[in-house]
Amino acid sequence: MSRTSETKPAASAVAFPLTRRRAVGLLGVAAGALLLAGCNDDAKWHAIDVSDSSLPLAFTMTRAADGKTVTPADYRGHIVLLYFGYTHCPDECPTTLANIAGILKRLGPEADRVRVLFVTVDPDRDTLPVLAPYVKNFAPQVDGLRGTPDQLAALARRYRILYAVTPAAGGHPYDVTHSSATYVFDGTGAARLLIPSLATTKPDLAGTAADLRRLIEEKYPPSLFTRLLRLV
Repeated sequence: MSRTSETKPAASAVAFPLTRRRAVGLLGVAAGALLLAGCNDDAKWHAIDVSDSSLPLAFTMTRAADGKTVTPADYRGHIVLLYFGYTHCPDECPTTLANIAGILKRLGPEADRVRVLFVTVDPDRDTLPVLAPYVKNFAPQVDGLRGTPDQLAALARRYRILYAVTPAAGGHPYDVTHSSATYVFDGTGAARLLIPSLATTKPDLAGTAADLRRLIEEKYPPSLFTRLLRLV
């Protein structure tokens, strides 16, 4: 004699209406989480923390877009990314700038708090009319900067950036080499982070965007309500 067993129907999901009381409760939980998160001062950066080892931003150069002589004072209040390259660079420079553009896109409206300084290491060929349209192909937040040989050498030496330009001669082509690191400075001009390279095959765009957003919020803290909404 066979025995058949009854299978109980699976319990259906129960929808709980979001009442005012429940909403207040959720916000309370989020506020508690926010307070706990705020107690963690040892949060890790995705990039390398250089706040204790690198000098504040200092330079005098010519901005390609308007021909103006600029210094860090012109960028005060912005998070600044400093990268050295040249417009004839076949791969590393355009890849880096394209990835930076992707990072800025991830920031949304907060990208207006960021400025990217693309310093040419090849000023003989990178005149202002050449440099200006090149950088604007990537993002409006990117400024091309051109300096005299002494200005360029001083800035590169300050941040331990290596570069060399070898003119064409004896059958050898024109050659330019340079370091690929990107420095990040906060809104006061203090050096905070070093990104070894954004031209790798799998750069951490999300991590870099998170680092930049964190620096932005140090200078421009979001409202409590905005921070709570992110946690709900």
